[in-house]
Amino acid sequence: MSKILKGAAVIGQSGGPTAVINQSLVGFIETATQQEVITRVYGARHGVQGIMCGDLVDLAKESAANLEAVAQTPAAALGSVRLKASADDVAAMIKTFKKFDIRYFFYIGGNDTAETAHIVSLEAAKQGWEMRCFHIPKTIDNDLKVTDHCPGYGSAARFVAHAFQGDDRDNRSLRGIKVNIVMGRHAGWLTAASVLGRRTGKDDGPHLVYLPERVFEPTDFLAEVKATYERLGRCVIAVSEGIHDADGKPFLQTYAEMSGSAMAGEVDSHGNVQLSGTGALGDALANLIKEALPGTRVRADTFGYLQRSHPGDVSTVDQEEARAAGRAAVVAAVSGQYDHGTIALRRIEGDTYASETFVGALADVAKFTKDMPAHFLSGRHDVSSAFVDYALPLTGGITPMADLDFAPVELLN
Repeated sequence: MSKILKGAAVIGQSGGPTAVINQSLVGFIETATQQEVITRVYGARHGVQGIMCGDLVDLAKESAANLEAVAQTPAAALGSVRLKASADDVAAMIKTFKKFDIRYFFYIGGNDTAETAHIVSLEAAKQGWEMRCFHIPKTIDNDLKVTDHCPGYGSAARFVAHAFQGDDRDNRSLRGIKVNIVMGRHAGWLTAASVLGRRTGKDDGPHLVYLPERVFEPTDFLAEVKATYERLGRCVIAVSEGIHDADGKPFLQTYAEMSGSAMAGEVDSHGNVQLSGTGALGDALANLIKEALPGTRVRADTFGYLQRSHPGDVSTVDQEEARAAGRAAVVAAVSGQYDHGTIALRRIEGDTYASETFVGALADVAKFTKDMPAHFLSGRHDVSSAFVDYALPLTGGITPMADLDFAPVELLN
């Protein structure tokens, strides 16, 4: 068992923002300011970057009203960053830790953020600075290991489901083939949420769903699009940005090499090739379809960053769980039971949905991703009812669409 430390705490936000990331921040602040062993509560502007240069704010000075307003506001209130901390970076951070007597480090983010928290924990121990390092989960990708699901996912999934509902209606009105690119580098959790607004047995879109958990074969893709279009006279397609060939090479890279076109090639400090923030993948798929089905109306959209912090589709379940994760991190850190850890969620068995937090090992989450399990997939291009049962409660429910399929109207002569 670890001993209980006394000293200041600092928290940062990292990676892509979400609609509920500030709920975790405020849950942390509410709980940390009530702990006798936590002497000061700091927020780092732009994550570890702010810690390295000592750019900290005193979070204990914020009023309850202001904190609640922050909790209800999407995106990272402290500012975010994409930075994998090196040994030199951690050395700079430890100087700040010593200057402000910081013994508790909390970091809100995804698997790359968990990796950074793990690096800080290991390097601080090597340099003899005793502290507690905790990762608070956040990612719309829903691909963290250990946890059943991630704060941020439910709200983003709700947005994606509603967006596809509207786009499907649009496609019924002005028929053609529509491709929508959804975030998901390694796992298809968010793209799969496109099906959550379907009605039963009404030929609702998306009609085809392509996820990184399945190898993407352009020839099969075109055959499936053609068959759907011939059957329905239209086709709505959900595609994860991370679709790839049998060797794991992203399709966009393969297409660029094949066609000689340019592609997004930026790489961040964690080694991730940029896939979001560009319409290149949608354009590539639309071009393939146009070549295979000349004369067909084909359009493509990339949801991109719109999915992350949309204020009109925040899930109340997601809000509550994000706040609970922030609170649980403080409780675990000051308990004297852990040197470091990650907060995770698990479902409580029962007729109605409920969850609880627990502490997982930081090393089990750092850097790794979690794919959708096989029983959540259906064939090459769809998801199962088991996935719907899993994901729907996290969204707080999807607004139903009325059945407006009219019978043919006889024209008067």
